[in-house]
Amino acid sequence: MGFNLTSTAFEEDANIPTKHSCKGDDTSPPLRWDEVPGGTASFALILEDPDAPNGTFCHWIVYNLPEDCRELEAVIPIQKKLDNGAMQGQNDFGKIGYGGPCPPQGEEHRYFFRLFALKKKLSPESANRSEDFYNAVNGLILGKAEYMGRFKK
Repeated sequence: MGFNLTSTAFEEDANIPTKHSCKGDDTSPPLRWDEVPGGTASFALILEDPDAPNGTFCHWIVYNLPEDCRELEAVIPIQKKLDNGAMQGQNDFGKIGYGGPCPPQGEEHRYFFRLFALKKKLSPESANRSEDFYNAVNGLILGKAEYMGRFKK
C-alpha cells in the first residue's frame, strides 16, 4: 500500500467538519500516517487549497516532525515551535500555524494535506512560508502521502 496519510475527522474526498474551518473553532484535524519509507529522518506537512480565487492558498506548514512521529493530534497549538521540536510556518493568512478552510461563500474547495518523508531535517526557517516549502524539501523526499477533504460554507 505504501506511505499513507489518514484522518479520523473525515473520510478521504469527504467534507471537512465545520469545527476545523473558519466557520467553526478553526482547529487542526487529527492526522495519522504509516508505512513510512526507510531512512526517513523527518517529516514536513503542507495544507493547500488549489481552488482559491488568486491561486493556490497555503493553510498550514509543519516541518521537522521527528522521524518517530506518526500522528498530529487534533488542535495543534498556534505556536512556532512545538513540544516535539517541529516548527510551524506562516500560512497565507499571514499567521503561524493552522488556518482552516475558508472559501468564498457558496464555493466548494478542495484541501490537500501533503506529507513528505525526508532524508534529513530542514534548516530553521527554510520552509517557513509556502513559497519556500517546496524548494526546501526538493531533493530530500523519500515519500509523499496525500489526503484530500472538501469544504463549502
